[in-house]
Amino acid sequence: QVQLVESGGGLVQAGGSLRLSCAASGSTIRTAGIGWYRQAPGNQRELVAAISRNGGFTNYADSVKGRFTISRDNSKNTVYLQMNSLKPEDTAVYYCNAGGPSTISRGSWTYTKGDYWGQGTQVTVSS
Repeated sequence: QVQLVESGGGLVQAGGSLRLSCAASGSTIRTAGIGWYRQAPGNQRELVAAISRNGGFTNYADSVKGRFTISRDNSKNTVYLQMNSLKPEDTAVYYCNAGGPSTISRGSWTYTKGDYWGQGTQVTVSS
């Protein structure tokens, strides 16, 4: 079993920054890919960013490329999402996900959501 706890959400003005953390316990995540997802009211949950087990591969949704950075510290069993230049459309509940498979095809790494979710952290960006 894996328990995931997100933190770092809050209210920020457009153009501001936040850093989200996802702390894992109950089982090591050192050998697993991790994804950050978000869900805004009325929308489906979508993948924002993902990182491979050793941090060598990452991928991002087009809407956040160049603004968000995912990273991990396996010694702390923690994955981070640095969010810069935030926009009102980034407003959502952000969730950490683990346990999903990942694939490499033609040099591109892809993460598919697994069974483990955190409780989510609210990010609100005001205009």
